[in-house]
Amino acid sequence: MKGLIVSYRRGRHRQTPNQVLVKVSDITDLSKAHEILGKRVELDISEKTKMIGKIFATHGNKGVVRVRFKKGVPGQAIGMECEIK
Repeated sequence: MKGLIVSYRRGRHRQTPNQVLVKVSDITDLSKAHEILGKRVELDISEKTKMIGKIFATHGNKGVVRVRFKKGVPGQAIGMECEIK
């Protein structure tokens, strides 16, 4: 399953670089987004660097999910595709 990194999780005064919002291609509503909670997300930053995160929550009503990584995700990753397994 493919996903697209949309943005960092952010608020009015701060952003959280180790949590990102991912729009999943096959999911369009909240009930389907609840089914993929706990799955792993792989992000290939470069040929040598691969980041692995975990889906931990939904975000909104249109199927966007929040993914938590151990380290911060670089800004170049916004707009990149990731693999959900």
